[in-house]
Amino acid sequence: MEKFDVIVIGGGPGGYVAAIRASQLGLKTAVIEKEHLGGICLNWGCIPTKALLKSAELLQKIKHAEEFGIITEKANFDIKKIVNRSRSISAKLVGGIKGLLKKNKVTIFEGTAKISSPKSVLIEGKGQKTSLEAKNIIIATGARARILDGFKPDGKNIWTYREALIPESVPKSMVIVGSGAIGIEFASFYNALGVQVTVLEAASQILPMEDEEISAIAKKSFETKGIKFYTAIKLEGKEISNNTVRVAFLQNYTKMLVEAEVLLMAVGITANIEDLGLENTKVKLDRGHIATNGVCQTAEANIYAIGDVAGAPWLAHKASHEGIIAVEHIAGKKPHELNKLNIPGCTYSTPQIASVGMTEKAALAAGYKLKIGRFPFYANGKALILGDSEGLIKTIFDAKTGELLGAHLVGSDVTELIHSYVIAKSMEGIELDFIEAILPHPTLSEMLQESVLQAYNKPIHI
Repeated sequence: MEKFDVIVIGGGPGGYVAAIRASQLGLKTAVIEKEHLGGICLNWGCIPTKALLKSAELLQKIKHAEEFGIITEKANFDIKKIVNRSRSISAKLVGGIKGLLKKNKVTIFEGTAKISSPKSVLIEGKGQKTSLEAKNIIIATGARARILDGFKPDGKNIWTYREALIPESVPKSMVIVGSGAIGIEFASFYNALGVQVTVLEAASQILPMEDEEISAIAKKSFETKGIKFYTAIKLEGKEISNNTVRVAFLQNYTKMLVEAEVLLMAVGITANIEDLGLENTKVKLDRGHIATNGVCQTAEANIYAIGDVAGAPWLAHKASHEGIIAVEHIAGKKPHELNKLNIPGCTYSTPQIASVGMTEKAALAAGYKLKIGRFPFYANGKALILGDSEGLIKTIFDAKTGELLGAHLVGSDVTELIHSYVIAKSMEGIELDFIEAILPHPTLSEMLQESVLQAYNKPIHI
């Protein structure tokens, strides 16, 4: 058996980053991928969805070009070209990952991996079996779309994100179950293409993980664009006839019915833990995910788990960071444990939503006395220049210490603004760090400071 210091099972954003960092630290490393490097993120998630959303955003900008004094013919779209652009971007990045792994002398194996013992892995692929020996194993197998009983996708009338990413044609109507980031991004995309979109959500608010105030603003904006929402619902069932899906649900104990050409299920994920050979190890599970400690170590000391397979939040950047933590721990370094309150979440809809840290409700429940600042986009010069005056920046501070507890944004390009708050939280920043900073004018970034000023009764531009 060929021997390695580290074997990474899964070549997604957690796995390939872990493999590269391991090799950089002088560890002989292999990565095993059964389908495609880049994982769901690059092939069927983060990258292709954002490419689709950019096309939708551009279409809407063109439709409102006269507001900028630009006269255009009636704007239209070609769904095949939109999809092809999305796929080509993914393919280019996947090719880049292969190059990075090769540059860093990481050995790539194609096939399905199974842990045969805590220090050995069996690979099956292309009609062959290969056994590898490993001092350490990192499980980075990711997750897949959760399927509810009675709502199994058929690729025609019932979709998951995969079918939604590569439609051959655009349906006239769509019902989306789930209003997390995935559901909202697809709602925004298809709405921009003229699809009649209805969203069903079991929680009392859309974007359930976001601050309630931000969620309400986003919902109002989506509704003005024609998206319909039903919250606090319970699915009852569905039936399909004449190329139409009818979805029955309860809301406030009242039976409701909506119908559309397509039903898109976006109700979360299920960790990929099957057939991994976990029964041959001491690895334990916690609510369907692999249980780990602060450095991504499982109950089997030389086996680590990172990314979606190891639990929430299910984000590519969290997986990559965990990969580095795991590898540096293997190499004998002392990496900082992951602080989940410092992990940003982003939704790339129109408008965008971005956040980090505690919501107002969570901070109050934790016993903090708060100082909260708000600054609206309509009071910012750059937002008016861009024609995007809809939105809000909300910052939450500990009234006693000035610590930034959370930041919650809705509006144009807020996914490109949230990093400032992330860095501040990582550096344990306080309100003075924002107040004393000199930010460029005119920019959207000025609103970051303005929100803090408002929290401390020092507002200038509102």
